[in-house]
Amino acid sequence: MNIENWLGENNSLGIEIWNKKYCFNGESFDQWLDRISEGDEDIKQMIIEQKFLFGGRILANRGLHKNGVKVTLSNCYVVEPPEDNIESIFECAKKLARTSSYGGGVGIDLSKLSPRGAKINNTASVTSGAVSFTDLYSMVTGLIGQHGRRGALMLSISCEHPDVEEFMSVKTDLERVTKANMSIRMSDKFMECVRNKEFFPQHFSRPETGQSIDKNLDAAAFFDKLCYANWDFGEPGCLFWDRISSWNLLSEFPNFEYAGTNPCAEEPLPAGGSCLLGSMNLAAFVKDKEFQEEEFKQAVRICVRALNDVLDEGLPLHPLQEQRDSVTQWRQIGLGIMGLADMLIKMEVTYGSKEALDLCGRIGKMMADTAISESARLAEKYGAFPMCNIDQILMSPYFQENASEETIEEVKKFGLRNSQLLTIAPTGTLSTMLGISGGIEPIFATNYVRRTTSLSDHDEYHKVYTPVVKAYMDEHNMIDDDNLPEFFVTAQNLDYKQRLNMQGTWQMHIDASISSIVNLREDFPQEKVYDLYMYAWQIGCKGVTVFRDGCKRLGILTTKEEKKTDKPKEGARGVVAEVLDDVIGKKRKLMTGCGSLHCTAFFNPVTGDLMEAYLNKGSTGGCNNFMIGLSRMISLAARSGCDINEIVGQLQSCGSCPSYSVRSATKKDTSKGSCCPMAVGYALREMDTEMKKQLGLLKEPEKEAGPEKIINPCPNCGDELKFEGGCNICKSCGWTKCE
Repeated sequence: MNIENWLGENNSLGIEIWNKKYCFNGESFDQWLDRISEGDEDIKQMIIEQKFLFGGRILANRGLHKNGVKVTLSNCYVVEPPEDNIESIFECAKKLARTSSYGGGVGIDLSKLSPRGAKINNTASVTSGAVSFTDLYSMVTGLIGQHGRRGALMLSISCEHPDVEEFMSVKTDLERVTKANMSIRMSDKFMECVRNKEFFPQHFSRPETGQSIDKNLDAAAFFDKLCYANWDFGEPGCLFWDRISSWNLLSEFPNFEYAGTNPCAEEPLPAGGSCLLGSMNLAAFVKDKEFQEEEFKQAVRICVRALNDVLDEGLPLHPLQEQRDSVTQWRQIGLGIMGLADMLIKMEVTYGSKEALDLCGRIGKMMADTAISESARLAEKYGAFPMCNIDQILMSPYFQENASEETIEEVKKFGLRNSQLLTIAPTGTLSTMLGISGGIEPIFATNYVRRTTSLSDHDEYHKVYTPVVKAYMDEHNMIDDDNLPEFFVTAQNLDYKQRLNMQGTWQMHIDASISSIVNLREDFPQEKVYDLYMYAWQIGCKGVTVFRDGCKRLGILTTKEEKKTDKPKEGARGVVAEVLDDVIGKKRKLMTGCGSLHCTAFFNPVTGDLMEAYLNKGSTGGCNNFMIGLSRMISLAARSGCDINEIVGQLQSCGSCPSYSVRSATKKDTSKGSCCPMAVGYALREMDTEMKKQLGLLKEPEKEAGPEKIINPCPNCGDELKFEGGCNICKSCGWTKCE
């Protein structure tokens, strides 16, 4: 078998994903299959039939350690939260860097760090606060990558922390903390204060100085601000921490606690904890509109065994000793699902309906009971996880809800091999590669527009149907998707309560958590975000966030067709336009990580086109030769006919500068951007818009000139990223932020 046979010759995007992300050093599909299955014929057959896929780190890395490659097989980590001292804060940054370099996503909780203004015993006299270190950890994540994969980070803080209001507002600055997701840990007591419009007590004490910091937070007013931030900026998300702590196999373990979650929030983990992932394709278990239950249960057993094999194999490969110790003690695995929406469509069941909820409740309980049973059988053969206490597991409300009498007897005899079994990850890359829906999400849309560059070197736009839609249309001889049956539910026409009901139903049977982002239409009322979050808490969800089509946060999801614009004009190849003396100049003073920088731009007085740019460092720093070189290249590109949007796009594609990030966090006076070239790009765009307004060339002053701006460009190909299945995905090249 080859990759074209497996994914289908027409699935060019899936084939490209496999080649770029999972194929190692030109290996064939059969060689890859042998490498990742490691002799397990059952799991090999399930992969061939597309019924199951390991998580991305396993698909990419399994077996590579034999070649001396430093890799991990786990997607998810939570490092020990930093203590309230500078040594621990930077030790945490070190752990983050090391884990990210192996390809692991990391969660860090900041609740132990002092609030802004607390007394400290050094020359600063007071601390800049817990939130100031979000910039540090974001910067570290942006700097570290592994095999072309950027790091992923979750930053969280407790609602009891006095700096939670500052934490909530960080992402309203689109230039801050761009390399991390952010969420607030909310207790039931806090949510009750919100509902009852009461004040919520916040407390922090510093034994080193004897200082106690107490606040009374207007819970309802704060929550209103949070809802607005989510409506307009998409973050921070909500983690319902009491539900996370109480609904799992370890809820009755008195000395166990979760320290945070992984970047997509589907894996709460203890300090130093790690979890590896795998997902079952529910759509592959549908035959003649019926779900094959016995086949599914047998597959769950195969997957639990396979993930335990990977756990053992990957134990010495974790980057840090604390991770190896934690995994040895607790043995978390994360078996999940994908293709739920495809399954429902194949069964002609409407997503969010009572029929769908009943079906998913039955499948979820079947999955949980079977996974617990198989873990008990593995404990009989290999021993229970070292920290296992059978009596405490038997008292867990989650266990009592999901274990059958037969499974209860097995656990009483043998305990469990794993302390955590089930999760639902976003499966962004996996589901895109297979051409199915991700996680528990509905299909985002029945079609989308893909941009390609033709042999004639111009952009072309193609309407592409979601595979399950295309299959139905072909079967029923439909030429378009205008008259699809009502069971073709999409994120665009789904009521948020239907979406949350689906999450709540699955959460009853998932002992970890569910990566959940509710996609909202652009006209979704701001005030209803409050109702959405309250409803999610009330029905037992562990966490949720929202993305509204059209919000300001980078990474928005949109179905709007990109406007077809004429290609920017270009001169003949190799011809550089002459700059006359009548050009009009504009100037900006920028503040960078190294000090001041002066940017002067000269424009054609008739067309408003950029002709030249000059950069000069101020008295406080910056490399003058670098500035001269960058000036010359910007000017050369402009005079050679490159549109300013192309020039600025290149400048804004640069990464973060450590000096820039440090100054942004400490002095807070830097110009927009995260490095010198990026700041120059913003300045050039601003001056260009100002110039065209001055010349009367902008008919709509509020819009920038040139082609429609790509708001959230793919770092690989530059096309617009889509937000689907809880993950940023490029529909052109297959790049994704998370796996």
